[in-house]
Order: sequence, then structure tokens, then C-alpha cells
Amino acid sequence: MKISYWLPVMALMVGIGLGAALFPTPTTSATGGLVLSDQLSGQSLTDIEQTFANVYNSVAPSVVSITVSEEVGARRLANTATGSGFVLDTLGRIITNYHVVQNAARIVVQMFDGTITRAEVVGLDADSDIAVLRIDVPTERLRPVVFGNSDTLQIGQTVLALGNPFQNNWTLTSGIVSAVNRRIFGLNSYSVGGVIQTDAAINPGNSGGPLLNLRGEVIGMNTQIATETGANQGVGFAVPSNLIVKVANSLIETGRMRYSFMGLTSRAIDIDLVETFNLPNNIRGVAVLDASRGLPAANAGLRPLSNSGVDIITAIDGVPINDFDQLIGWLAINTSPGQTVNLTVYRNGQYFSAPLTLTERPSR
Repeated sequence: MKISYWLPVMALMVGIGLGAALFPTPTTSATGGLVLSDQLSGQSLTDIEQTFANVYNSVAPSVVSITVSEEVGARRLANTATGSGFVLDTLGRIITNYHVVQNAARIVVQMFDGTITRAEVVGLDADSDIAVLRIDVPTERLRPVVFGNSDTLQIGQTVLALGNPFQNNWTLTSGIVSAVNRRIFGLNSYSVGGVIQTDAAINPGNSGGPLLNLRGEVIGMNTQIATETGANQGVGFAVPSNLIVKVANSLIETGRMRYSFMGLTSRAIDIDLVETFNLPNNIRGVAVLDASRGLPAANAGLRPLSNSGVDIITAIDGVPINDFDQLIGWLAINTSPGQTVNLTVYRNGQYFSAPLTLTERPSR
């Protein structure tokens, strides 16, 4: 509370001292009338404001508003959900969240140019909360987005969210990448890993809309918020673009997404684990709690947690793995069932390599 109170007071004191250096002063014309400041300066936007405006003007035509209706009785439809989406290609395919169109009897898409049309479902993936739709409109009305590489995101990087919060269509908000490799709950028993956390304002209706870098590239899809009020509190989550691309391509080509499976459960690396097994107190990775017999992890020689020790996966194919959240995301984006990966495992003070052949994750 003290910080919130003192900051504006400090700003006022600095403002008094610096005067016109911080605050514009009214300017009058030769005839005594007031003159707008941008008429004098010749520039109404700062560089960063112009960048935001350029991104909006470039990407807004690619973003759509989605209204979903469900059957509520015989021959009756009721609008039950609204969300956002964005144009994937010139064939009319649209990306959005699975939860936006779940149980839909009718899906209506409105485009930035005013076009209103029905959409059909191409494919759904509850595990990643991704849906691919298709609309039938002339090619010249379609403005596909450009995808950026979500693996290269930096914490602190500026991002923009574009969507339709509370049915306020084509709303732009800004923030930063607050964290990467978060984990959120999917629409079944599996989690979505490798997720981007942002403080850009995301609210109900933003689901399915793009999270953008300042080049106007899609680096994520706004999906969930952590909130105690039902509205934005500065903790939003976006499915990373690299996962979107992989899932969308799979849904378009085969109608489904196949995920890799290691067949293990994990536990947190905490002070109890460190002290019990005399682990390095800065070790990071995935501590194996259980490796079921006959599944890939056990077949690769990994052992369940026991009094004799704990196996900790610290890298896959040479890529450091810090925790289970990162592991889930890395597997989903970078591997396929049947592929063999090389694990780096720490056990009883020694590191060793363990080849592991992935299988397909069972449905739940």
C-alpha cells in the first residue's frame, strides 16, 4: 500500500520541478485561439505508439469475432458464447480455441470488413484447446496472419493482444511476456505445457485471439486467465505459436493430433527431496515419481522414486529441461510418437544418457 501511495506523490514533485519538460502547456495562436499540440509538432504519435498502430492496422483484418449458438430446445438456438479467432490461410481456415466452439450448433464469424458468415469445424483438439474452422468467402477478403517463432521469446518482450473482450470487437491491449513454459489445464486430464504468460489485458471474449510481437507476428493464442474476479488481473496465458502451427497442420491433414508419451509421473524438486537424497541444491529438471512397467520411461531404464534414490531428467536431446511444465511443451512441439529421444538423467551423483522411444499418448 505504501508503494501505491507514494508513487503518484513522487511524480507530482518531479512534475513541479521540471514543469514543461514533462507536461505540455497550452499554446495560443496569433489570434488568441487555442492550438492543438500536434498542429505545432507535426507528429501526433510517439515511435512506440506508431508501432502499435501499425500492428493493429496490419493484423486487425486477420482477426475475426466468433459467436456460438447451442441448441436449447426443439428447433431453438441461443447464443451461448463469444470469442475471437484469426485467419490461417487463403482457403478460409480460421484458428480459435476449442472451448469457444465446444458444443456449438451454429458458429457465426464476423470479419473486420463487416462480412458475416457461418463457419464449419475442420478439426478439434481438446488437449491443446485448439480448433480449426473454415469459412466460405472470396479469397481477396482473407488476410492470413504471419506466425513468429515462440521458442525465441524473451521475458520482458513487448506483446499485443487483439480480440473481442466482452463483445467489444477488435480491441488492442499491450503488455509484456511475463514468463514462458507455464502449464495450464486442458479440456481433459492432460495439461498444456510451454505456455506464454502475459500481463496484456485478456478478458472473456479474447479467447482464440492472437498474441502478437511488435512485428505483427502471431506468437501465441490467448486462452486463459488466472483471476479471482472473472476478469483480467494481469495474469493471462497464451498457447505458443509453435504448438498452434503443429496442431493446426495435423488437424487439417489427418483430423486429429497425436501426442508423444513417456509414461511417467513427476514430483517437485523441493528441499525435502534435496536433503533426503543429498542432491545438488541448484539441480533443475524432472524428478521421476513413477515409471510404469512396460511404458517408455521404464523401458529406457528410468526408475520410480524409492529409498535408494531418485532419477532426475535434466535434458532431452541436449536441450536443458527445467521442470515438468517445460517437458510437456517440448514433447508436444518437437516430437512425434515412435521417435527416439536421448535423455540426460541424474542418479546418485552421476549423469548418464538413456535413449527413450516415445509412444502415442492414450486418450482420456
